[in-house]
Amino acid sequence: MSLRRRTHLHSVALRAPLLLAALSPASLASQAQAAGTLAGTPIENTATASYDDGGTTITVDSNTVSLIVDEILDIAVTSADPGDVPVRPGELDSVLKFTVTNGGNGPEPVLLTIDPNIASDDFDPAAVTIFIDTDDNGVYDVGTDTLYTLATPPTLDPDASITVFLLGDIPATTADGERSEVELTGTAATGSGTPGTVFAGQGEGGGDAVVGSTGATANDSGFYAVVDATLDLTKSATVLDPFGGATQVPGSVITYRLTAETTGSGSIDNVVITDAIPGATTYVDESITLDSTGLTDTADADAGTFDGSGIAVTLGTVAGGTTNIIEFQVVID
Repeated sequence: MSLRRRTHLHSVALRAPLLLAALSPASLASQAQAAGTLAGTPIENTATASYDDGGTTITVDSNTVSLIVDEILDIAVTSADPGDVPVRPGELDSVLKFTVTNGGNGPEPVLLTIDPNIASDDFDPAAVTIFIDTDDNGVYDVGTDTLYTLATPPTLDPDASITVFLLGDIPATTADGERSEVELTGTAATGSGTPGTVFAGQGEGGGDAVVGSTGATANDSGFYAVVDATLDLTKSATVLDPFGGATQVPGSVITYRLTAETTGSGSIDNVVITDAIPGATTYVDESITLDSTGLTDTADADAGTFDGSGIAVTLGTVAGGTTNIIEFQVVID
């Protein structure tokens, strides 16, 4: 009786590896979670058999089988910008933002590389560098965030993410509406390749490292979009003489019109329009208008001033597609 039970236990032990072998790679993969059991975790178990031998219960333990959970290598890279990042020609250190995630089950250094020279875009940024969001606030902070170097790649815990900033200089020759694509790639330092590739003994805790579904490398692109604006200023004059005509005689009133037309998809800042009072004329007090609205000559809350020698109108920030009309008057002496 005891011999038969031992034979039965032996046959169960032989069938266990066959059952594992019958599981397809796809079914095994479907059981894995994002991080799952941490790499390097030991899995140990011991079987026990008991039987009656002449009225005495005998207990027999099997040998202990010990396995180490292998490390899955999975990396994800995604752009963290909601859309194109607006930039201007000549702008320095323009920031693109990415999220890099370790989807594996062990801590893994991630190697980062950039490609700013995508053939299908309009221009290539210069001096592109990588910074790690040291204080994890999602905003690039000069002097705080860490410049990435290949010698010191960031190590990500399982399921952990970091924010990565790419800083690039926009060429001064770019034009309104042009776009640039910059690609960031993250790769597991242990290795990458076809899913299922094994790096023997290189996993956490001395187990193997196994390439996961991402191939242990991933990339995504961020985009710069140039939003530029230019201002074109034209000047015209109309004359009204004392007789109701348009002759330019002493006493005639000259109305100067300045048309400031801003074009482009961006905006321009600190716009100030000035015009000197010409010789042989006298400025007409309180004659400045902006888009048909009268302005005062003194420096106050409105945009206009007259300093005794010329007029000035402060427009501030002006968006592309805006036309401003300034008028003022002088009298011929």
